[in-house]
Amino acid sequence: MHTNLSRQEHAAGISPAARPIVFRTRGHGHGFITRLMSPGDLGLHLKPFVFLDIFDFDVKARATAGAEMPIHPHSGIATVTVITKGEMRFEDAAAGSGSLAYGGVEWMRAGGGVWHGKELSAAAVPRVQGFQLWLALPPEFEDGEPQSQYLEAKAMPSAGPAVVIVGRHGDAQSPVLGPAGINYLLVTLRPGESWTYRPPTGHTVAWLAAAQGELDAGASVSAGEMAVFEQGERPIALANRGNDDAVFVLGSAVPHAHELHLGNYSVHTSAAALQAGERRIRELHRRLQAEGDRRTAAGTVPVYR
Repeated sequence: MHTNLSRQEHAAGISPAARPIVFRTRGHGHGFITRLMSPGDLGLHLKPFVFLDIFDFDVKARATAGAEMPIHPHSGIATVTVITKGEMRFEDAAAGSGSLAYGGVEWMRAGGGVWHGKELSAAAVPRVQGFQLWLALPPEFEDGEPQSQYLEAKAMPSAGPAVVIVGRHGDAQSPVLGPAGINYLLVTLRPGESWTYRPPTGHTVAWLAAAQGELDAGASVSAGEMAVFEQGERPIALANRGNDDAVFVLGSAVPHAHELHLGNYSVHTSAAALQAGERRIRELHRRLQAEGDRRTAAGTVPVYR
């Protein structure tokens, strides 16, 4: 069997059963954010994963420039924000207050509609890095009641090198109240470490995005890059052959069974559901303007539902 492998694969020690990468991207940057996936491009092929940003900013420089995320609406999706470096603070009358460091998570199910964008603020750290992912919701949730969870790192379970952000891996079940059929993991491999991800039955969609370091995934994947794996249920073999930690997120899922109906900030399973979500967003905006300044003592602005 090994006679069919290339010299590069031999040198990397890649098994003939390794699941190949079929697409790679570094996305496109705007300010401190790099967009790796959108609902109109890769999201069409990786749904329920439909959007991915990596953010990385110097806290003082961002504050000086005033480059904060504006408040904006969503409907039909859930957003998952996970911190890979630094620390963010939250304060919400319904969820309490605290901080999110490596492995800390904000889960926000927009459902029928929300406005958000300033519910997290940087703590007293020099730099913050992380990912924001959007998940397309199934019909039973897309126009339902919004939901928020803020989960500090100590609340997030691990299985080996993986923090289980959404779903279940090994014996670890995430406390995030996500839909069934989705796994989303945050993984750190130390120099010289290897790890194999074996997706659950039916999880034929799989990808990863690197935040720090460099991975051997049958081909090199370095910081800032997203790699999409061949569809199927074969394991994904990964190794860190560099001198620094390799930090990355990995997603696998049962494919989303619905077409994507896209608004400016919304993703739904039908035109009727999209129209309902956008009506709700407009209604919320009128109420939001009437309420005025909602800033907390920590400088955050809670999600408006």
